[in-house]
Amino acid sequence: MKAVKFSEVNPYKAPLHFDCSTLKLHGTEETGATKFWMGMTHFLPNGGADYAYEDSPTEKIYVVLEGEVVIETKTERVVLKKYDSIFIPPFEGRSIINETNEPATMLVVVNY
Repeated sequence: MKAVKFSEVNPYKAPLHFDCSTLKLHGTEETGATKFWMGMTHFLPNGGADYAYEDSPTEKIYVVLEGEVVIETKTERVVLKKYDSIFIPPFEGRSIINETNEPATMLVVVNY
């Protein structure tokens, strides 16, 4: 068992992300998890992640804990509010944006 104290988590720089704070809660280095990693992202107003192309082989699950974010793929646009979630399959590109004037917090789960 490996507990994580939120006050002790260090931020990291997520590629293509802007105006946000990204924190890795669980992963191989952090807790020994080998099947997935889990993070939390705090998006400022107009913060987000630029379109990530279809070359990512990982599955992703996003859960909005506070606020609202917009997830866009090439074919869909989905607004997620508090406690809404979305599954992004492997090789599907997406962008993320907080279009509101309030901060948004999102839990992120990605398989290795």
